[in-house]
Amino acid sequence: MDKINLKGLDLTELREYVMSLGEERFRAQQLFSWIYDKRAHCFEAMTNISKALRKKLSETAKISTLKLVSSQNSSKDQTEKFLFQLEDGLCIESVLMFDPPRTTLCISSQVGCAIDCKFCATGLMGLKRQLTAGEIVDQLLMVQNLTGVTVSNVVFMGMGEPFHNYDNVIKASVILSDTLGPNLAKRRIVISTSGLVPKILRFADEGHKYRLAISLNATTDKVRSEIIPINKKWPIGELLNAGKYYTNKTGERLTFEYVLMLGINDSVEDADRLKIMVQDILCKINLIPYNSTGGKYRRPTKDRILRFYERMASLHAPVMIRWSKGEDIDAACGQLAING
Repeated sequence: MDKINLKGLDLTELREYVMSLGEERFRAQQLFSWIYDKRAHCFEAMTNISKALRKKLSETAKISTLKLVSSQNSSKDQTEKFLFQLEDGLCIESVLMFDPPRTTLCISSQVGCAIDCKFCATGLMGLKRQLTAGEIVDQLLMVQNLTGVTVSNVVFMGMGEPFHNYDNVIKASVILSDTLGPNLAKRRIVISTSGLVPKILRFADEGHKYRLAISLNATTDKVRSEIIPINKKWPIGELLNAGKYYTNKTGERLTFEYVLMLGINDSVEDADRLKIMVQDILCKINLIPYNSTGGKYRRPTKDRILRFYERMASLHAPVMIRWSKGEDIDAACGQLAING
């Protein structure tokens, strides 16, 4: 009989499991705390649980753990990139970044990605498979174990399109924000999407308090369809309407991410169009200078980046330049990929 993997089960599912063993409901809270707060890898470590129950647990269940393959430290900043192997041998990457007082972990939601954004290295992999909720959560648990650092913020901006793995990403976020577990503030969990309009609407309707980011990256459908093919299915107008629906429904500000690429989307005309596009949406804009992935795209000069930024200055919404960390170890925005 296959053992049930407890890592990835939420509190309700753990209650159902312990009750199926003939145990009382409160044992689920103990298990949840041991797995997600104390980060136990085995049942023997669970000292406030009887030996009889630990034996029963070991016979019917397991606690999976990612395997660390390697880690790299940036020579330019404190950024650290981790390569983890999954139980089936596939690998993912996670990135730990320091911006005091925040410590942010960028986590993956899929092995590879099906969106095929032309400026993103992950897209070149194609989609291998979805990550389970347990594999998503375990990235944080492993990084905290390995580094001794307490992560304050999580961003779903690693490998994969989070809304292509919607149920597992939301379930992982619920676990990450549970007070019995990692206890991350919901507003410190950011879920980024390339523009899956139906999932944005669902996210709004379900009233989640996790923050939403949308990768916009262009001001015309022609350009956006070239660099983000999914735009052909849900063009900019539909995407902006979905963003407006989200802010009106929830009252929450969303983030538009805009990767600046030389000669593609970094002109003053683009800046002027961008201002008009978002002027009636409760939002903020993160301008992200392109990070090299070995393709045809290039980062604009600093002068062009600043010119774009200054052109946006009259916008009612906050505008920031987000200089990526860890570029020298291929850990920056758009650079995560596994060869082979």
